[in-house]
Amino acid sequence: LTAPAVDGRVTPPDRSRYFLFGEMLIFSIVSLVASFVLSYDALVLAGNPDAELACSINAIFDCAKVGLTPQANVFGFPNAFLGLISEPVVMTIAVLGLSRIRFPKWFMFTANIFYFLGVVFAYWLLFQSTFVIGALCPWCLTVTLATTFVFFSMTQWNILEGNLYLPPAVLEKARAFVKAGWMTIVLIAWLAAVVLLEVLKWGFFLF
Repeated sequence: LTAPAVDGRVTPPDRSRYFLFGEMLIFSIVSLVASFVLSYDALVLAGNPDAELACSINAIFDCAKVGLTPQANVFGFPNAFLGLISEPVVMTIAVLGLSRIRFPKWFMFTANIFYFLGVVFAYWLLFQSTFVIGALCPWCLTVTLATTFVFFSMTQWNILEGNLYLPPAVLEKARAFVKAGWMTIVLIAWLAAVVLLEVLKWGFFLF
């Protein structure tokens, strides 16, 4: 890393730039595609609640069952519409980031906060599907996985560049944490815990 500026910002190495913004771009595209499919399915179900959806595979993986619940329309419209709005913004950030465009500190901090709220919402929906609705939606799972990767990538970049308004001592510890690869370990552990939870919940039906 180069020497920090007065506001604590630095320019991370190109390898970090290409990896983190590249990861953000790939998974935001994945999330956008999944959101598009979910949006289309939502319109199909709105026209015909008895419609057969391709992702309604069995009693566990049933997009139609999930899509017909109030949780699928928390704000009065299909949740997937939020992905159609937010993911193009993330894709733009990723592409410009790969082009070495530097965003204002406040912008990246705000993006991180909003995306954190999106991840919380995604996992709330996963909790609802698992323990309340009693069915999983494959495309919803794809969105949850993709947003998790995007959030971790964005957060790592913002820590390295110094965009999170952390106190200097905390910022240096956070940078050391990221540079040592611990954020990646946390991501792997988190996803493993989620998978384990789902297997324990549905394992009787899966095996």
